[in-house]
Amino acid sequence: MTEIDRTQSLVSEKAVLVGVILPENTHLADDLQELQGLAYAAGCETVGLLNQRRDRPDSNFYLGKGKVEELRVMAESTDADVIVFDNDLSPAQTRSLEKSTNTKVIDRTELILDIFASHARTYESRLAVELAQLEYSLPRLKNMWTHLSRLKMGVGMRGPGEKQLEMDRRLVEKRIHDLRSDLNKIERRRERQVASRSDHMTVSLVGYTNAGKSTLMNTLTGAEVFAADQLFATLDTRTRRWQLPAWGPVLLSDTVGFIRNLPHRLIASFKATLEEARQTDLLLHVCDASNQAVLDQISAVYAVLKELDIEEKNTLLVINKIDAIPSRGHLESILRRYPNGIPVSAHTGEGLDILAHKVSDALSHAFADVDIEMNVDNGRLMAYLAANGEILSRSYHDQRVTLHCRLPQKFLGRIHDATVEVRDHRSSDVTPTEDDGAGDSAVEDVA
Repeated sequence: MTEIDRTQSLVSEKAVLVGVILPENTHLADDLQELQGLAYAAGCETVGLLNQRRDRPDSNFYLGKGKVEELRVMAESTDADVIVFDNDLSPAQTRSLEKSTNTKVIDRTELILDIFASHARTYESRLAVELAQLEYSLPRLKNMWTHLSRLKMGVGMRGPGEKQLEMDRRLVEKRIHDLRSDLNKIERRRERQVASRSDHMTVSLVGYTNAGKSTLMNTLTGAEVFAADQLFATLDTRTRRWQLPAWGPVLLSDTVGFIRNLPHRLIASFKATLEEARQTDLLLHVCDASNQAVLDQISAVYAVLKELDIEEKNTLLVINKIDAIPSRGHLESILRRYPNGIPVSAHTGEGLDILAHKVSDALSHAFADVDIEMNVDNGRLMAYLAANGEILSRSYHDQRVTLHCRLPQKFLGRIHDATVEVRDHRSSDVTPTEDDGAGDSAVEDVA
């Protein structure tokens, strides 16, 4: 039997796609539409589809034995280079399937990692992808090496020798340690960069991959970030200035897209990249209204946000691609589930003016526009206002100065020795996260 080459890239390979539908994921489509999109993003040509519904996966092959033989025949007849599962396989299951089909077998996680590797452009994203790949590969090293004969005894070698596998495992573990160290440094630097933008309100786009986040950002800001009808076209965070009506400029960030069953190691590796979303003032959750599985995709994004501990962030649901919806009833079904969703089309511009006003309202809800009159020599209060809010204008009269500020509501009660007049501001349909007062003790009243 010819040895299977597992080092080859997926680009330009013929692929047979396989999905095992279990009781907990019966909502998945038999046509494997999402897996076909992933395979296309990886550069594969789909030459066959195979599905099976099971109560539980087979411990040896994940599929039933009859389906394994059907898979072998399909791979042979289509001259397939790779078999891609829409499930996560154990190393033993991968080995058993490759032995039975004489074809390279990869699972959903490995496919996503390959896409990330081919789309990574920045130093940071390349490090994150390499870390995730090595952590995935470490328990599978045994399957990647055939040269496991004992080496000759020598200085520094324990016992009669050491397997090549064990040497490679130590090298991989050291590289993982080094990558984690480098990414920790990048994460701390990213935290400082995000903190340095405290003088601007920040809004972050999150959502399922290929929901149109980059196109929406280009339309709103006039930026020219890369956008394509392809899964995971964006892996690196981009930030641009967005001018909001009756509010002013805010910083809008585009982030990496999420997906159903996004590998946990990828979430951990891209923590620095997702720092924008963690520290943002408002999340815009963009979903693809034209996708039949949009409700499941929305739920998948909320699951990832929960894993990132940011599910309680103030969030607006943006229902994108309404120009491509299959029917009006489809949009109405989404709005029945999410009545505060904002229908838009990043392609045609429909609904974007409503979105801009909704974002302005959401940002205003937790803030107050105030006029604060004080003595001109009250430097401590001026510094406090600059640090915790935004000073929009100043006017002087004799020894008094009036500052027009935008300030978080929770800081208003701490201002003394000044005249505070709260201006009227717009109401909002968004309910902000309840403040638990955790940060209050760190700030003393300002005299």
